[in-house]
Amino acid sequence: MNKKDELELTILMPCLNEEATLETCIKKAKKSIEENKIKGEVLIADNGSTDNSIEIAKKNGARVINVPVKGYGSALIEGTKQAYGKYVIMGDADDSYDFSNIMPYVEKLREGYDLVMGNRYKGGIDKDAMPWSHKYIGTPVISFLGRLFYKSKIGDFNCGMRGFNREAILNLDLRCTGMEYASEMIVQANLNNLKIAEIPTTLKKDGRTRPPHLRTFSDGWRHLKFLLTYSPKWLFLYPGLIIILIAIIGFIVAFVNDGNMTIGLLPEILCGGLIVLGLQMLFFFYIAKTYAINSGMNPKNDKFDKIKKIITMEKGIVLGFIIGIIGIIISIYSIINRDETLNMAILGIYGIIIGIQLVFSSFLLGIINIKSKK
Repeated sequence: MNKKDELELTILMPCLNEEATLETCIKKAKKSIEENKIKGEVLIADNGSTDNSIEIAKKNGARVINVPVKGYGSALIEGTKQAYGKYVIMGDADDSYDFSNIMPYVEKLREGYDLVMGNRYKGGIDKDAMPWSHKYIGTPVISFLGRLFYKSKIGDFNCGMRGFNREAILNLDLRCTGMEYASEMIVQANLNNLKIAEIPTTLKKDGRTRPPHLRTFSDGWRHLKFLLTYSPKWLFLYPGLIIILIAIIGFIVAFVNDGNMTIGLLPEILCGGLIVLGLQMLFFFYIAKTYAINSGMNPKNDKFDKIKKIITMEKGIVLGFIIGIIGIIISIYSIINRDETLNMAILGIYGIIIGIQLVFSSFLLGIINIKSKK
């Protein structure tokens, strides 16, 4: 059967041992397609089921593909690639999402939206449909950080029912194989300026007879790790600037209270260490941002491209050597006059450290840029 060019919609369900609920989900999905006179299909992306899921899917008229690479994201990535529809609506096969109410998604997709997200908090969450830790902590925190880091307006980052333009999502080249795929889709859609809408959807208690695949802490960490690693600004730049600001305030306070001999050199040592740490985080930001753009994790950025032309590997190495040499000179001077220049010794040591950091960070930047050209 080759209906790829004829179909408007694919309803895609990832599946791993869902024999208790799969038939119900397929029947609801097929009924929705028929009642709304949509040219569509139901596609089951099976991720290695060992129960009767595959037989049940075929018996109920769904198309089944085998996805050997384990993971929620793997099943959906491959399912999207093999979908015949122009649009895809994805949802779990555990009967927690309402496949009988697909038209709000279809209508938004027809209007030209690339991604249509469901929001369970607006549509309603049945009692016991979601663990309290997910409902009141995990999902709200992940959604808040997603909105903060990526200027997204999505209120429910983890909603498993969503619709999208197949071609637009494939062009994002999504890569996450686990549960964090849900966050990756939204983040990359935002970074690439896709047209996004959000609609209310409901969540009811699933009909599983087995434990859920979701692992609260490990999957939550994978979402958080993804949000941080794809946002070098929030992971490195802003914390680094805050640390440097704290160090500067510390220096000012120490200078104002210079007559207090009880604190001695502690403020200078501490604040100097914070300066070194903050600068290293700024180096990390620049390197991470360069890698993110070179690897396709982040889209190209004209402003950052201009900065890259100014801050080059060669300039960083030269500046690092200059700072390091000045640090060495100050250190030698302080050794010769050690009874009077302990403050200068501290300054010299930090100058050497910062110079070395800058030189090797610049070489690492060069390596990343060489690799990106291959």
